[in-house]
Amino acid sequence: MSVSPAILPLALAATAAMSLTPSTLTAQSAPIKNVVLVHGAWADGSSFAKVIPLLTAKGYRVVAVQNPLSSLSDDVEATKRAIAQMDGPVILVGHSWAGTVITEAGNDPKVAGLVYIAAFAPEDGQSVGDITKGGPNPPGADQAKPDASGYLWLSRQGIDEDFVPDLPPAERDVAYVTQGPWNSKEFADKITTAAWKTKPSWFIVASNDRMIPPEYERAAAAHIHATTTTLTSSHVAMLSHPSAVAAVIMDAANNAGARSVGGAATGQ
Repeated sequence: MSVSPAILPLALAATAAMSLTPSTLTAQSAPIKNVVLVHGAWADGSSFAKVIPLLTAKGYRVVAVQNPLSSLSDDVEATKRAIAQMDGPVILVGHSWAGTVITEAGNDPKVAGLVYIAAFAPEDGQSVGDITKGGPNPPGADQAKPDASGYLWLSRQGIDEDFVPDLPPAERDVAYVTQGPWNSKEFADKITTAAWKTKPSWFIVASNDRMIPPEYERAAAAHIHATTTTLTSSHVAMLSHPSAVAAVIMDAANNAGARSVGGAATGQ
């Protein structure tokens, strides 16, 4: 039996509507309760220490990754191990360098949404070196000094004036002592496929950032069609504005299941 061309679109639409049962719609839009936090260069998992209790108090299951900061592949594998510990869909959060990590690791099928905090958001086949090539160096870049193994360390001046300038002195001390040196080879490590092309994204722009130019952050957020929040913050917004950062993560958790890529709204 043949089907009239005029009837076929209606028949397909009816079939699609029947496949979206109430239970399916509920599953797609249900809040996500798992959050994986990924730190960037010159940091460790404790850089989310102020955000974690705000999330757990609301019933989220949270894992903070401890990246080795030795290569993109090593950091992605550490992140994937954390994702594997979760029992359902995940919101994947990346700060700074970890924006690159979540752009690659976010292709994991468990990841439902991405949150970038003052971060890089590379394109397919792009590295941080590709992103920063030819652009003006942010002030903090000059304070990153390599050791004999090629790992970059931030000077005390870099920590105090560029990395965490809006934190109290005692917290700056902790940031300096606990910094995670970053392998300079990671500048050249390229991602394969950008997860933000298929996963809804949120982006926190730090308007006083001295490590990654805020102009880049704003452009990247627009490029990936992220729901964007701008904070008057240094590079480490999760330490200086933890409540605002937690609110963005919770917004992602509440809405990622119902969001389509490219349909994000922008807010300030």
